[in-house]
Amino acid sequence: MTPAARISAAIEVLGDIEARRRPATDALKDWGLSHRFAGSKDRAAIASLVYDTLRRKASAAWIMGENTPRALVLAMLKLQRGMTPDAIAGLCSGERFAPEPLSASEREKLENGSLEGAPAYVAGDFPEWIEPSLQRLFGGDLVSEMQALTARAPLDLRANTLKVASREEAHDALPHLGAVETPLSPLGLRIAPSEDGRGPAVQSEPEFIKGWIEIQDEGSQLAALLSAVKPGDQVVDLCAGGGGKTLALAAMMENHGQLYATDGDARRLAPIHDRLTRAGVRNVQVRTPRGGADAVTDLNGKIDCVLVDAPCTGVGTWRRNPDAKWRLRPGSLDVRVKEQATVLDRAAALVKPGGRIVYITCSVLPEENDEALRQFMERNAGFKPLPVTEVLSSAGFGHLDKAIRPTTYGLQMTPLKTGTDGFYVAVMVRG
Repeated sequence: MTPAARISAAIEVLGDIEARRRPATDALKDWGLSHRFAGSKDRAAIASLVYDTLRRKASAAWIMGENTPRALVLAMLKLQRGMTPDAIAGLCSGERFAPEPLSASEREKLENGSLEGAPAYVAGDFPEWIEPSLQRLFGGDLVSEMQALTARAPLDLRANTLKVASREEAHDALPHLGAVETPLSPLGLRIAPSEDGRGPAVQSEPEFIKGWIEIQDEGSQLAALLSAVKPGDQVVDLCAGGGGKTLALAAMMENHGQLYATDGDARRLAPIHDRLTRAGVRNVQVRTPRGGADAVTDLNGKIDCVLVDAPCTGVGTWRRNPDAKWRLRPGSLDVRVKEQATVLDRAAALVKPGGRIVYITCSVLPEENDEALRQFMERNAGFKPLPVTEVLSSAGFGHLDKAIRPTTYGLQMTPLKTGTDGFYVAVMVRG
């Protein structure tokens, strides 16, 4: 397919997303099934166009004065891809499979449109209704912080120290990937995003198959490291899901002590078994709930550390899931806040005196972070937050105090400040 034909396809997919109010992944999959002539490179390029447009949906509509799929794509090419009006016009020839030529009005808007005077939710490309929440956290940095969430995310890898001595060993085994060491996590390797949105097939690499590396955002790596678990501890990963942080904790524990992995949704645990085997993990006991029954009741009051990777809105992952921002509704936030309260209260029962809850979200909304913990402490008077300086120093990361954004009870990572997804971490200690 020509570049112009790919743009036409992206406009078509965006029209489907809008008309049927469906996730971008579903619309892209259906488009690929009905256009089998498109090769893998074409499908990847079209997906990249669609996701880049969704990253800049609000600002693109502002520039063009309308939010049709065509208008959004044209403005995205200017805002996100840095293309000149002449270059955009060159792609819109109206020839076979190419978009129709630019109108005089479109040309004028592409030449003269700007975000000067645009409100924060437009300049930062996020839903207007969450602006008060974001303002509470970011203040005068609101627009710059949210603009950083419109960029493409890199692909981060974690060296598995149960299989390799260091990330240098993993790095040296994968020179063809062009990875560099992550600046904050001592275990991370980073692969920059490609122009066409196609990442390397890491999961087919022999080193991945042997368990030397895992795919994990640097922020997620840091969240696990900040738990400060150690060999011999008794640990519960209460929302283990597919096991990303479970694997990281097991490596920190050097396969000594006991790590219990469970999740309220048994289906989410399905991938964890193969991942544990591949990673060489031997100290994890997977507790699968059956019939709605709690799978870790016997551990109440016995646990040194409970990791709560809480269900959340995922606002901090919008670099990777840009369509999710436009599907977020106030009702969704309310549901997540209730789920967070439930899982935090469950964690409280597991922790022994002197033990701790490590609370993690991939969100930047205070309702899911500091506010959730404030309400938790009102319900559970025996818990107090560990000061951020102590969280960092106890994990050996005191140097991160200049990178992270301290909050009332924890710390916030963001693409702008730390170059990671937007992870929140707080440690609550039981007296």
